[in-house]
Amino acid sequence: MSASAAPAVEFRAVTKRYGAVVAVDSVSFTIDKGAMVTLLGPSGCGKTTTLRLIAGLEIASEGTILIDGTDVTQRPPTARDVSMVFQSYALFPHMSVLRNVAYGLVAGGQARSQADRAVREALDMIGLAGLEDRLPSELSGGQQQRVAVARAIVLHPAVLLFDEPLSNLDARLRRRVRDEIRDLQQRLGLTAVYVTHDQTEALAVSDRIIVMDQARIAQQGSPRDLYREPASRFIAGFVGEANVVDANLLRRDEVGAVVSLGDIELRLPHRGLTQGPVQIAIRPEAIHIDAGQPATPVLPGRIVRALFLGDHMEYTIETAAGALFVVDHDVDRPRASGTDVHISFRLSGLAVLPRL
Repeated sequence: MSASAAPAVEFRAVTKRYGAVVAVDSVSFTIDKGAMVTLLGPSGCGKTTTLRLIAGLEIASEGTILIDGTDVTQRPPTARDVSMVFQSYALFPHMSVLRNVAYGLVAGGQARSQADRAVREALDMIGLAGLEDRLPSELSGGQQQRVAVARAIVLHPAVLLFDEPLSNLDARLRRRVRDEIRDLQQRLGLTAVYVTHDQTEALAVSDRIIVMDQARIAQQGSPRDLYREPASRFIAGFVGEANVVDANLLRRDEVGAVVSLGDIELRLPHRGLTQGPVQIAIRPEAIHIDAGQPATPVLPGRIVRALFLGDHMEYTIETAAGALFVVDHDVDRPRASGTDVHISFRLSGLAVLPRL
């Protein structure tokens, strides 16, 4: 494979050990040029160590790491053509915005006048023109984050790395800066690897998500694929909310399967599973509530908890299949606890899983 056709990043059976502790366990994946890929998972799953392995801040115990087709496994960070945006921003407090962003260029030997022109273009691109002379302490949290991004992109790296870049921002600002990062990445065609433990953040910014658990890859795919076709109970519960209930696969053919849930039967994709006990992951928004007598067989239940959350209601409904968490956007007709209801399902929000 030529360098031009090679993935931007490739891991081949990469392992990282700290003594007896395995932080990354034989992980393999590729990242295409121009894609934004998120490493997602709970604390301690190995996602940050994986990012640091790409950056060269950690050296692999086993396996091979390639960037643009070049083996960089043993190379230091300065020889990898990557830039990182840190969780803490890591800005120099005594330097102006201009000097902070120009630091990498000047340290790399570029003339100050040439570096300053490149920095002003980068600051204008991300909406910070006019703030060149301010110190970091004179900026808001969102502005500091954008300075950190500008300092990374001005180097034109082969791969741009984000280490939980929004964790220090409040929820409202986090959404805005998240969208700005995604827009910039798409506009410039940057290859980016983004680490977060926030599922909503991952779904919003990613072309592809790599979900990690216990130092291994649990599943990878597009946000839509992971949400609609989780491979396990862990993925179903980690990528968004999900009710996971026991069911039985009664029979199947080449197209789908008939699965019993409580007292009803549903036809769903079998996803390679065979007759016998299974589980069904049910997204909360895939449950439709009907308080009247239904015309077709559906699952009866009783509301045991009802919460108003502004733009939606959250219900807990006891059924023969177990307690189901439901999100309902009909806030004008709230249903009270104790109400008997019937529920039906949007089948695209259900996925059959192997029973553990």
